[in-house]
Amino acid sequence: MKKLLTLITLFSLSIVLGQEAILGETPGIVRDGVIVHPEYEGPEPTKPKATEFYEPKVPKVTPGTNGSPPSDAIVLFDGTSFDGWVSSKDGTSPAPWRLNDDGSMTVADRTGDIQTKQKFGDMQLHIEWRSPLPVQRDNQNRGNSGIFISGLYEIQVLDQNDNPTYVNGQVGSIYKQGPPLAMASVPTGEWNTYDIVYHAPEFNAKGEKIKSGTVTVIHNGVLIQDHTEIKGTTPYIGWPKNPAHGKGPLKLQDHGDDSRVSYRNIWVREL
Repeated sequence: MKKLLTLITLFSLSIVLGQEAILGETPGIVRDGVIVHPEYEGPEPTKPKATEFYEPKVPKVTPGTNGSPPSDAIVLFDGTSFDGWVSSKDGTSPAPWRLNDDGSMTVADRTGDIQTKQKFGDMQLHIEWRSPLPVQRDNQNRGNSGIFISGLYEIQVLDQNDNPTYVNGQVGSIYKQGPPLAMASVPTGEWNTYDIVYHAPEFNAKGEKIKSGTVTVIHNGVLIQDHTEIKGTTPYIGWPKNPAHGKGPLKLQDHGDDSRVSYRNIWVREL
């Protein structure tokens, strides 16, 4: 019995010593849902460091303030020019919207959509928009515009204040698909903020969708789309379609009804 107890003690000690030997500032791996040292093969750890890792280092990003872009952002519009934008009519002509003295841009009546020269896949997008005063018209013809991610999937922009409409077309909706969780607009004429996280759909070699895209939208600090599935394109008439695509431009809509929506402070972080 004494020999057996000695063997058990030595075995237990070897486990502990073995565990101690592998602890250190090295990359971790996931085993059974827990991050552990890559050489750890023992039973459940009895030391905290067995589930700690130090590589790869997390990149440092300096945050912006009051909506200004963080240090790793791509600034798409800073109020000084349309250098990064073109007309969506041909993808090459200069953007025909109005550049304002306050650092914003405004839809020029019936000139068509505009889009970025640069294309994006997964991204974090910050954009600010404002409906015009005085209030004009009602329903879908009041302060209507849209933010098209990948040039295909519309997040609705609309003056929703005291202005009922169909819920899957109201402000903050994935147009004709996903109503928002809440209506969080500021008063008409003030600046709204959208912070959007987009993950693109995936397609196989045959061009068939194998994974839907998703979008999360925070409107003025309120979560209104929570990792919502994008079922496909967002047409005014008909069902969503799923054409295979890669990265695409960010497109802003001219709704064609003298909506005169303004935008400012647009930036993207690629994910």
